[in-house]
Amino acid sequence: MEKDLKEYITPPIMLIVVLLAISLMFIFPVLNMIILGAILAYGIRPIAFRIQSKLKFSSISILLAMIIVLIPLILLVAYISFIISGFLVGFFSSNPNLDMDSVISQLSTYIPQNPFLDKNSIVPTIQSAGKSVLTYLVGKLGSFANITLDLFILICSVYYFVKDGDNCYNFIKSFVPKEYNDFFERTVESVEDVLKSIFYGHFLTSVIIGIFGAIGYSLLGYPYGIFLGVITGILQLIPIFGPWPIYWALAIMDAIGGNYPRVIVVLLFGFFLSLIDMYIRPAISSHHADIHPLILLIGFLSGPLVYGIVGFIVGPLILGITYAILDSFRKELQESK
Repeated sequence: MEKDLKEYITPPIMLIVVLLAISLMFIFPVLNMIILGAILAYGIRPIAFRIQSKLKFSSISILLAMIIVLIPLILLVAYISFIISGFLVGFFSSNPNLDMDSVISQLSTYIPQNPFLDKNSIVPTIQSAGKSVLTYLVGKLGSFANITLDLFILICSVYYFVKDGDNCYNFIKSFVPKEYNDFFERTVESVEDVLKSIFYGHFLTSVIIGIFGAIGYSLLGYPYGIFLGVITGILQLIPIFGPWPIYWALAIMDAIGGNYPRVIVVLLFGFFLSLIDMYIRPAISSHHADIHPLILLIGFLSGPLVYGIVGFIVGPLILGITYAILDSFRKELQESK
């Protein structure tokens, strides 16, 4: 045993371990951007290669592919911001004498009584929470330099992972002993299946549900029907939510306004959205990896706690990839028996 350890614990190995540990200390603050860059590069590579078959210039093809993928995301964020800002401006302009303290006091009457929160402390508590949120947002604006650095690293990571992804794969594979090549290749295939399952089975499902929602809400006569569809698609990404908060909120608003026929219709439409999710998601995901919903749920909920908003993507992917590697190792052990 001691002889085996001496064969592995050599000065070059120790030097490599120390350097890797030091390097990880430098990389860790931006590790989430690097991981996200690798994930996005996986989806952008096919687009870049297709463009490259026409242009024959790899750098230009990669940049065009990144623009094609990022423009819809930028437009989506811009659209959501535009609608929300327009709504707030219209609301406050139509209510110039609005007393926020009075509004908060009225809202507090609808809050269920809590033995730890009496009537005299409800309003100050809400105001304190609002101030905390505003302080957090101001703090985020103050860290503009860090956000810019993260975005720069993300863009660079996407570019170089798309351009040199094969070289990175071959470099890692060169360290794998020959007797473990099959396990390594099977693990890589499992990881690709997980990525495809999450990309197609969840993001594509959210897009489809969002489109159905936008069409349905618009036909039912709701203002901002497209915006409601976009929010429905975003909520669909989070397993614990789905489309139900939107259609239940609309149903409650219609019930308060006395529009009872539309209450029934929007609830039926909402149940339809929830039901088609049960068919669309398995139909798309079944062609790739079969990931247990609990794994994705934990990833979606715990990811933002570790990596911030990026965790909504990184969390389920890391847990899914970990599951794929463990499953591949389990199959390897079963075959060796």
